[in-house]
Amino acid sequence: MSAWRQSLTAAGIRDPRLRQDYSTQRRTVRRYRRSAYLACRLLLPPAVQPYVVAATAVMHHGDDLLDSGPEAGRAGAWAGWERRVRAGLETGSSADPLVRTLLHTVTEHPGHREVVETYLGTARTELEFTGFRTEAEYQDYLDAYSMPAFLLIGALLGPAADPGGRFLAACRRLIDGSQRLDFVNDLAEDLREGWPGIPAQTLERFSVTADDLRAHRASPGLRALVAHEVERARTDLGAARDVLELIPRAHRPLVGTLIEIELLTADAVLAPGTDVLRGSASPSTAGTLKLVLGARRGAVGAQR
Repeated sequence: MSAWRQSLTAAGIRDPRLRQDYSTQRRTVRRYRRSAYLACRLLLPPAVQPYVVAATAVMHHGDDLLDSGPEAGRAGAWAGWERRVRAGLETGSSADPLVRTLLHTVTEHPGHREVVETYLGTARTELEFTGFRTEAEYQDYLDAYSMPAFLLIGALLGPAADPGGRFLAACRRLIDGSQRLDFVNDLAEDLREGWPGIPAQTLERFSVTADDLRAHRASPGLRALVAHEVERARTDLGAARDVLELIPRAHRPLVGTLIEIELLTADAVLAPGTDVLRGSASPSTAGTLKLVLGARRGAVGAQR
């Protein structure tokens, strides 16, 4: 029996059609972000893996609908998807394989239904995105879109209870750092879409304009801007390590590794500076693999 089929069995997923549904989502996630997928498969307990894979597939599918394809059709595509998910939540069944895995995940993790409904209720924020004027607008975007989307996965890895909201606060720091880093790293792509994800007031502070960015004008101001945003992201990502104390021990190797991969990405973005206008940077495959395998050895050793 393959390791994946073993994880389905460990998760109690025995129905043949449902096993196939989860396997379909696994293939999607594997194509979407190979390093994160590899970390999940190597570092999470088998019984948790199918649910995290399914939640990741839901988040990725939502991102695709909201942020890709002809702009005029995005609202209708999202509305159709939202109706299918809400109908599935209401009836407990669906003809859509992705929705079926989500419904099964919610059945096995009842508290996750509220997370899904919050995400459905706020995700349209992404359709309305036309850039940020201020840092406060960016922070509002985190609360309305980035955080609910992240919790589709994060809540499955968190504690059963969160007295005082410490887990949510740590997740908020993590997603602030991760999203800020993404907006710097994805400047080239975002500019092609129309708007940079860095607030206009921050650009002004460094004497950089959106037109400068579109024209690929490298300048000391742009270099300083990239360094500033990356260092802010690094600070939040470093502080987010506190989340490891709040989650089940078995989930710490994965979450810790994902944070470290983000920090490696920050180093990769910072190294070329103004080259972010040419395309996204990523850490070396060798460095990422070394990180994941080191965490794997630690996780296996802790279980002995």
